[in-house]
Amino acid sequence: MSRIYKLTVFEPSGEKLLDESFTAENDEQAKELGQNLLKEKNYQDRTHRCTSPSGALLLFHR
Repeated sequence: MSRIYKLTVFEPSGEKLLDESFTAENDEQAKELGQNLLKEKNYQDRTHRCTSPSGALLLFHR
């Protein structure tokens, strides 16, 4: 069953550059999809986080 995950990217000032929800079957797939979204939008080196529906932190970069 698909679950909704949240990917957020921030500027150093705290301004949100991206605040996007996406669906995945599990945490591993969500982590992979999140990394792909970051690369597509060239945000992989920005501060970001990807969280699961239960609040688990799947990706984090500062």
